[in-house]
Amino acid sequence: MITVGVAAGDGRSGVGARALADRLKLPLLPTAVVAETLQQPAAVLFISSAGLYLQQTGKGAPGPVAVDFGNAGMRHRRRAGQNEMLGRAVGVAKKPSLQVVDATAGLGRDSFVLADLGCRVCLCERNPLITELLMDGLAQARVSGDTWLMQVCERMELYPGDARELGAKLMPSTDVIYLDPMFPARSKSASVKKEMALFQSLLDSGDMTADGEALLDWSLSQEVARVVVKRPAKAPVLAGRRPSHEISGKAVRYDVYVLGALV
Repeated sequence: MITVGVAAGDGRSGVGARALADRLKLPLLPTAVVAETLQQPAAVLFISSAGLYLQQTGKGAPGPVAVDFGNAGMRHRRRAGQNEMLGRAVGVAKKPSLQVVDATAGLGRDSFVLADLGCRVCLCERNPLITELLMDGLAQARVSGDTWLMQVCERMELYPGDARELGAKLMPSTDVIYLDPMFPARSKSASVKKEMALFQSLLDSGDMTADGEALLDWSLSQEVARVVVKRPAKAPVLAGRRPSHEISGKAVRYDVYVLGALV
């Protein structure tokens, strides 16, 4: 796992930076340090009046990664065909206000799409740095003044930690478990590549395949109506477990494991 420091991105955020560094038990760097000029740590979590962002260090490092549910990319995605595929996979039309556990929340984009489709979503994220980014993104959306953004995020709840530890807290009311196991970036987009590179370096475990397989085994043992796994369109099924059916697009496929009725 890479080394990470915390820094204030501006002169008004010093107190917040110190509190964040203490909470995450990470070193505090000088205010407004320039990430591109550093060799160590390998990444910096910046806090500023504009919010949180994580940036790799070193010359030629990619730009910052943040959670911004109201950005142009997320607004464009509302109209994308992939949303319809995801909605069909989880069964949005079969039951109003579906309760979904996103066991691999990441930057929360699929969770946001599901919430925009009317689901109530529990976002589970184990990595503390990504959790901080999610917390900040949700907090900023909820005070944005954008009615659509605020309403969607009210249907999203963040649970830091492993989904397998939710237990009796949420699982009895859950209809669908959604998994997006990490896989190599397919997109030619620079933003996708930088995010995937950063995610892979932040992982606690180097064996991403085994981790995804363990999550699928756990998900299929739960009393839910279905489990949905996001995969690259041409990738093999996860853990060799054949789904009940699949919904495929050009780049992405959703493997659907039907375990019961959505009622």
